[in-house]
Amino acid sequence: MKKSILLFMGLTLLAFFGKAQAPKENSLLWEITAPGQAKPSYLFGTIHLICPADFSLSDSLKIAVAKTEQIALEVDMDDPGMMATMMKTMNMKDGNELKKLFSETEYSRLAQFYKDSVGIGLAMFEKAKPFVLMGPLFNSVLACQPQSYEMSLVELAGKQKSEVIGLETLEEQMAIFDTIPYKDQVKMIVMMIDSLPQARKEFKALVELYKKQDVNGLYQMTMKSEFGMEGNEELMLFDRNKKWIPRIQKSMAEKPTFFAVGAAHLGGEKGVIALLRKEGYKVRAIR
Repeated sequence: MKKSILLFMGLTLLAFFGKAQAPKENSLLWEITAPGQAKPSYLFGTIHLICPADFSLSDSLKIAVAKTEQIALEVDMDDPGMMATMMKTMNMKDGNELKKLFSETEYSRLAQFYKDSVGIGLAMFEKAKPFVLMGPLFNSVLACQPQSYEMSLVELAGKQKSEVIGLETLEEQMAIFDTIPYKDQVKMIVMMIDSLPQARKEFKALVELYKKQDVNGLYQMTMKSEFGMEGNEELMLFDRNKKWIPRIQKSMAEKPTFFAVGAAHLGGEKGVIALLRKEGYKVRAIR
């Protein structure tokens, strides 16, 4: 009986400890201080594509970037070989083709939609992993020429002659989409095309949460999205978060670093902030 009580108390404390590490403050920008390290690094949550009217680089972000010596994105977007690597890694394995993943009717409808609404033909994507098609599809969801926080950070890095590095390689990132069944990726694309008004509504709500800097709200909405993880949370979020921690620690130890990753990676008990706190790092919100 005593053992059962002790076990219950231990599990309760572990659950409480895990929740205590998750961020409660509303902020996209965080200062990270390592034990015994004088100069802090910074962590920023991005939204990968956003309309210019909703885009903003705050003074506090620019000051944080200026205090660092390198910028770490999910992948090194300053790599001159990035496009060549993308071309090598974007195709499906085993000679798969888009036509094999759709019925003839579905494929014709998809091709017509991309031609009429996206402005591109499917021929160039015939062998590409279906998830690659999500990029151009977002132009239809956003109804604007989107702006990128990542590319703006690359520009800031160039101005102050800071190095740009990646927390993972493009090969690692693209390999994720070989582990998610291609037919599941196809379903996500068809679902978004069939539910564009709902997708626009959801993305608008996501942007509002982003502007409020509500990292936990962003995390929760990403987890519940009908157009997002589809049961692949471990692969898309949690495994990557865990993999990034030692790489963040190494980069911080070398020089003050400004880390920028998708905002959905920050919130929750398995998010980057909670994982860093569990490693003994002080992570403080900056507004």
